[in-house]
Amino acid sequence: MAHKKFPMEHDKKIALVAHDNKKRDLLEWAKFNRDLLAHHKVFATGTTGKLLERELGFKITKLNSGPLGGDQQIGAKIVEGKIDFLIFFWDPLEPQPHDPDVKALLRMAVVWNIPIANNRASADFMISSPLMDGEYDRLVPDYDNYVARKIDLGEKTN
Repeated sequence: MAHKKFPMEHDKKIALVAHDNKKRDLLEWAKFNRDLLAHHKVFATGTTGKLLERELGFKITKLNSGPLGGDQQIGAKIVEGKIDFLIFFWDPLEPQPHDPDVKALLRMAVVWNIPIANNRASADFMISSPLMDGEYDRLVPDYDNYVARKIDLGEKTN
């Protein structure tokens, strides 16, 4: 399959999301990495965004709370090319009422080939990568053939 290049600029667009039991971990991680995050554009879901903005002292673009559509808003921004990275500290041990939304968000991140960190260790590796402070061409499969495919609706017989 052919690929298209989607350039990431020097200043990345990063989404930060955390389930309730992981918010403290994300806040600690973000405070530790505050200077690295400060020159990027940061998005976050509802409560997480409010906590981050208060603790970090810089503007966070806040979306709805995850269960109220925030996960889907981030997924839409990934599709639109408005988010380059997803750092999502999710809680694998706690059932989530919006689990289908979480799976859809992670699916969009994979479909559009954006880096994903789901825990502190992967977030540490991602934020400290030399690629974070430079331009990068993200390769995404060329979905034009998929979109243009012929759909066989079958023939009606009388």
